[in-house]
Amino acid sequence: MKSHYQIAVLPGDGIGSEIMQAAEQVLRAAESRIGVKFALSYQKAGAQHYVESGVALPESTLKVCDEADAILFGAMGLPHVRGADGTEIIPQLDLRFHFDLYAGVRPIRTFKGLPTPLASPKAAEIDLVLVRESTEGLFYARGRSETRADGVYDTMQITRKGTARICEFAFKLAEQRAAQKGRPGRVTSVDKANVFASMAFWRKIFEETAAKHPGMAADSAYVDAMALNLVMKPWTYDVLVTENMFGDILSDLIAALVGGMGMAPSADIGDRHALFQPAHGTAPDIAGQGIANPTAMLLSVAMMLDWLAVRHADQALADGARAIEAAVQAAFETGIVCPREFGGTSSTADITRAVIGGL
Repeated sequence: MKSHYQIAVLPGDGIGSEIMQAAEQVLRAAESRIGVKFALSYQKAGAQHYVESGVALPESTLKVCDEADAILFGAMGLPHVRGADGTEIIPQLDLRFHFDLYAGVRPIRTFKGLPTPLASPKAAEIDLVLVRESTEGLFYARGRSETRADGVYDTMQITRKGTARICEFAFKLAEQRAAQKGRPGRVTSVDKANVFASMAFWRKIFEETAAKHPGMAADSAYVDAMALNLVMKPWTYDVLVTENMFGDILSDLIAALVGGMGMAPSADIGDRHALFQPAHGTAPDIAGQGIANPTAMLLSVAMMLDWLAVRHADQALADGARAIEAAVQAAFETGIVCPREFGGTSSTADITRAVIGGL
């Protein structure tokens, strides 16, 4: 346990600074409730910083992130800012590879008081986590593409080490969820083992890992079938584990099931470091208008507190996470606020005040 925690803060681009302000306000409100202090160190990085300095992720920022207890990240990237190879400036990927943040964790659930895009009343039961392997898969090709006269070739990498550790992470997470919720847990692997040898190898490693957790249900599904099932019956799933690119795509799909990216928190977790950020982008079309939904950012703060609670055996931090989640739920359930993507008129500040009031 510690009396204070060092947090590296990277607000980034677009609405990143707006939702980060909301995150800091909620974190400060939680401090007095749980008796823990957070020292926030704001650092520069992102597409706009690249325009101004020629560097997207300064070494000084990396050093602060390395020494911090956790990294809190807003959003980075601007569609019109691109590197020499034509791709966007996205330092979040550099951070994942630099700190070996191999587990991309995307929890999704419905909130009482908000409408659901799916007509079925069972949509109210959606509560699942997508675990994405974040250092291999098709994203391994970033910076390693082979350019020939006839085209560009990107290679997908699936290793035993990378697959085994992400599958083990998923099973441990499912066991934690089962204990918390008092019900059986289940891990579903998502692959394309009927077409790619790399994915057949992935499934083999997944099944080997499942055998080490006999008390946990386990099954596999092809990614195309999973895309269909996540629309038809997402309430039947618990923990999904998948390759990098599949996870990138499916994490947006599951966010849509509960109303959009503004409701989608996420974490990128490694053995020593962890970064917490909303799953959405920089939304430059609404930047500066004060209307961005900060919910995903606030829930990412709760995820950060949970991770720190386990890492430092600090129950106060876990209490803070539960308090933030409860305050978010109460704000929506009582009808105090409603984000604009749900047809409401609440601003960023409105939602932030409601959550702080709940705390």
